[in-house]
Amino acid sequence: MRRMIRGAARPLAAFASCLLAFLAAAPPARATIRYEISLARPAQHQFHVTMTIPDVRQSVVVQMPAWNTLYQIRDFAYHVAALHAVDAAGKPLRVSRSDKQTWTIQGQGEVRVEYADYWDEAGPFGTQLSNEHAFLNLAMVLCYVPDRRAEESTVHFSDVPQGWRTAVELPADGSSAYRAPGYDALVDAPVEIGPLDMFQFQAAGKPIRVAVHGESVDHARITEMLTRIVEYESSLMGGLPFSEYLFVYHIGRDFGGGGMEHSNCTTIAVGSAGQLANVSAHEFFHLWNVKRIRPQSLEPVDYTREMFTPSLWFAEGFTNTYAAYTLVRSGAWNQGQFFADLTEQINELEARPARHWQSAEESSLDAWFEKYPLYNEPGYSVSYYNKGQLLGVGLDILIRDATDNRASLDDVMRKLNQDYAQMGRFYPDSAGIRTAAEGVVRDAAPNARLDLDDFFARYVAGTDELPLADWLPRAGLNLKITGERRVASSDETAQTYAIEENAHPNEKQLRIRDGLLRGTVDRAAVAQPAAANGR
Repeated sequence: MRRMIRGAARPLAAFASCLLAFLAAAPPARATIRYEISLARPAQHQFHVTMTIPDVRQSVVVQMPAWNTLYQIRDFAYHVAALHAVDAAGKPLRVSRSDKQTWTIQGQGEVRVEYADYWDEAGPFGTQLSNEHAFLNLAMVLCYVPDRRAEESTVHFSDVPQGWRTAVELPADGSSAYRAPGYDALVDAPVEIGPLDMFQFQAAGKPIRVAVHGESVDHARITEMLTRIVEYESSLMGGLPFSEYLFVYHIGRDFGGGGMEHSNCTTIAVGSAGQLANVSAHEFFHLWNVKRIRPQSLEPVDYTREMFTPSLWFAEGFTNTYAAYTLVRSGAWNQGQFFADLTEQINELEARPARHWQSAEESSLDAWFEKYPLYNEPGYSVSYYNKGQLLGVGLDILIRDATDNRASLDDVMRKLNQDYAQMGRFYPDSAGIRTAAEGVVRDAAPNARLDLDDFFARYVAGTDELPLADWLPRAGLNLKITGERRVASSDETAQTYAIEENAHPNEKQLRIRDGLLRGTVDRAAVAQPAAANGR
């Protein structure tokens, strides 16, 4: 080490020392991983992807997710062709493959990865490029750097056919480009590009955008439907956790079916516009349940393997419960439609012999088997959507009964939102749900006699028959046997049921039934006008 020179050099040395200290303490510049997706070959259903990775030191690993949107390993890497890499000067770089979805690239500084990606799968769980439109679930198309997923990302779409418009819930970054704080946020925003029908309205004080591909829709009717859904669910949960929301609709026979939730948007495919209400209510409630009220078993996201969770009976099943509640409480359904849907759920579960041995938690864990047709047969599985919806209604009735309608499942959902989602925490699966429900009951009725340990042990973790004939009468409803039917792919038969309203309920039963049909809003939220429930 050299000694410092005395005299006039001392102030300069002191300044240099301070400068070095400041630079050492300053945070590093935030790198941005850039993607460009070319739509130049729609007839061939082939995207061309360029991924530009800055600040590479000797080598970089890139991976393609094995799953996304569905609980299925679908190995998106098999859609990739001709992957290669160059440096900033265009010089080819060495690329080696270590497994079905991972590549290692030797390089320094800026590395550019290029590949072709074939996709022609319609629907909210797929990705498609055709002469009619482009729809992208970006995790099915874009590779990522495993240890740099938190770095800012941008995506730019090039060679977009004339007259096509883009719908995506991401901040714009110039013309045809969008940015996200990281890879996970980027791929949680599906992209629809085409000759879209797009319109916008305000609900619960926030802008709601709609993009339609396929058959035309009545803007006024869709706006009225979605306004009911958005405003009711906002009032229920205490406000909306976004600045703007996007509904992407694929309407027609050729687009598959179902809906897929994302943090600030949803993509829904239906055969006709008349089927939109139930799916839209379900997907919008996912804003809270699963996207923000999230089980610990699904975090952190691992794109390379199955992520097993025992909580889909709640994440999906209770979301089904609230889709039905939303429609009846907002006036989109009458009471008869609500009871008809509940009856259908009861008969669906009754017609699945697997309910005798597969619990709601096991059904959740086994979601990764759903790509196998045999697993979906009535003798091999129950649906966590179906059984979960019935568990939601049953738990709601039991809480209302134990507290004389002073508390409900609505309070449980709000407590989970406050204790976990708003605190940036994840709930510990079934134990967290049970604890939240116990807290709600205790606060409303300290002396209430409701054994939730027993409920969760017997009906969530266990396979005891749901005692619907005991639960429903507490809400002034009777379960009537109407006959029997043959179980699909089986020699067995199952009883069929119908729900009837007790014509002479007592006051408590009437309060509980009214509570189910009308619900309770978050008193801290802005009150919304109550909608009448017709018959």
